[in-house]
Amino acid sequence: MPTCDFCGRHADGADALAWTTSVERGRQQRYCDTCSREHLRAIEGKLDSEWW
Repeated sequence: MPTCDFCGRHADGADALAWTTSVERGRQQRYCDTCSREHLRAIEGKLDSEWW
């Protein structure tokens, strides 16, 4: 069960399809739909999540 690396929320089945995946420092990160929407510009700008 995927967990959001930003807020800690767990995915429930089909909810994981709306999640965002990125690679930071060689490690795969997953973000829930809420965190993805809130930090969309930072994700598109390829900023590390520690800058959000």
